[in-house]
Amino acid sequence: MEYTRRDAGKIALAALPMGRLLAAPKSNFGGVQIGIIAPYAFRGTASSAEDILTKMTELGIGAVEMVNSAVESFAGAPSGGGRRGGRRRGQEPTPEEQAAARRAAEELKNWRLSVSMDKFAALRQMYSDKGVRIYAFKAQHQLRLDETMSDAEYDYCFNVAKALGASHVTMELSENSERVGRFAAKHRMHIGYHNHTQVDEQSWDAALAQSEYNGINLDVGHFTAAISKSPIPFIQKHHARIRSMHLKDRRYGTKGSDNLPWGEGDTPLKEVLQLIKREQYKFPATIELEYPVPEGSDVMRELAKCFQYCQDALG
Repeated sequence: MEYTRRDAGKIALAALPMGRLLAAPKSNFGGVQIGIIAPYAFRGTASSAEDILTKMTELGIGAVEMVNSAVESFAGAPSGGGRRGGRRRGQEPTPEEQAAARRAAEELKNWRLSVSMDKFAALRQMYSDKGVRIYAFKAQHQLRLDETMSDAEYDYCFNVAKALGASHVTMELSENSERVGRFAAKHRMHIGYHNHTQVDEQSWDAALAQSEYNGINLDVGHFTAAISKSPIPFIQKHHARIRSMHLKDRRYGTKGSDNLPWGEGDTPLKEVLQLIKREQYKFPATIELEYPVPEGSDVMRELAKCFQYCQDALG
């Protein structure tokens, strides 16, 4: 028996393991590519590249924004690669912890500057063999492209993105965007700057003016909470510079709180997806599960609901 992609979402809700019947997930509906950010969206249920791929196949999602932690771990990074170390929540690190963190950071840096890009190309192939495309590489944790990193580390980041087949790198909106933009231009690789609730409608203006390779990774939920109105006019104005979009639902004026099940907040998720379809915008829309998992459910079932929401909006 064959299943449509819409059927796949329903199967995931009712009996998730049946999703393994999908040999080559696509998750492109009406020209809108639906993806997921991983491992973040899996909320601790999948951290390795292999586990992420298995769960994506179960869900039927065929595109992903991959965070550097999973990518670098797959390629053999030293333990803790891509993550902050040495600091306990609410406590200042001891001198010994500081020294250990410096050693770990130096070890990771040396690894990055010597690792073969073949390892990242192998990850791309592993995903491609299952019908999954890596469209973005997210640089965060100890790969934040800040002012402390060397030129060689910047080159490493962009080379990894290219080896993965990504169209762009995502990172937090940064005051370092002029330098990042220069390296993006050097590598002909676009940047999408991500927002939380610190933004207004002019927050990307400086970065966009600095380089044609600087762009936007728009989180429509955070944006809704930050400006207390619909993000649709901003999307219409800046669509040519949006590289990808994060989907979540929040209420107006709720900075730092109130991530809600999709359809219960003020973010016009359905209308945003329909706008992308109607105007044939080319950027992917990324599922990011941040609302609390309801009692009696689990992460995979909630991700399946989010995926089904996208299919219904674009049907």
